Amino acid sequence: MAEITAALVKELRDRTGAGMMDCKKALSETQGDFEKAVDWLRTKGLASAAKKAGRTAAEGLVGVVVEGTRGAVIEVNSETDFVAKNAQFQDFVAEVAKVALKTGENVEALLAAAYPAGGGSVQDVLTNNIATIGEQQAVRRATIVEATGAVASYVHNAAAPDRGKIGVLVAIDSTAADKAALAALGKQIAMHIAAANPLALTADDIDPALLERERAIAAEKAASSGKPADIVERMVDGAVRKFAGEQALLSQVFVIDGKSKVSDVVAAQAKALGADVTISKFVRFQLGEGIEKKESDFAAEVAAAAGVA
Repeated sequence: MAEITAALVKELRDRTGAGMMDCKKALSETQGDFEKAVDWLRTKGLASAAKKAGRTAAEGLVGVVVEGTRGAVIEVNSETDFVAKNAQFQDFVAEVAKVALKTGENVEALLAAAYPAGGGSVQDVLTNNIATIGEQQAVRRATIVEATGAVASYVHNAAAPDRGKIGVLVAIDSTAADKAALAALGKQIAMHIAAANPLALTADDIDPALLERERAIAAEKAASSGKPADIVERMVDGAVRKFAGEQALLSQVFVIDGKSKVSDVVAAQAKALGADVTISKFVRFQLGEGIEKKESDFAAEVAAAAGVA
């Protein structure tokens, strides 16, 4: 048996692109035979999975899960929308959401955790899925929401229960005994959030840098009006207040009735329940947001393959 050195493991990793521990195991399984180790990795699908790592994974599914007054939302990406319809992939998203509920928001800890249905860690099952499904996949992010009253969820464009293109969680703090009423309110607000996409809970929570950007835009528009400086200043202040009000959840017009502010809807429910009701937090995951997708020019690819300038 050939000696399994760190240099040999590194060489196998460079050759196949597989993980360091997988390379070490491959060499151990093949008594240090380098070429057999390459074949072992390919047989297990580990080498091909690693080679796919350079592809852009911007499709996939957002998954949510709620247990009592705690909820988790995760995003698992794939290369194409076709994979989102794959039962193996859908099951993986559902199981990983349950794991996230226990491990928290750290993706590394999530990947290292045991997979509920067996097969090793979440990372191990993910690697196997990449090999068997044939596309790069990645657990991108996770967020946890907790409340004293209720946590409600909503999934838009669902491909399966609690799995879709947009996932929302809403935390409601309340001492009200009617948890079903709180959950119903939370579901409606979650639907509103999916549609309206607020930037923050209140105007005061909006990123100051974003408000400054809006102020600069408003100032440039107002300056061209030819009005006196004091009027221009009031115009700018008004424009920024309007923007903040439109982007903050509690001051938005409730999409369910089209006339009430979200804050008024919450206040009305608090009065009906005879207890304080507060929306303490919300999170909205939209599939692929922030990922730069690579656009493919098929005609150019064909021309390049044919050697046409």
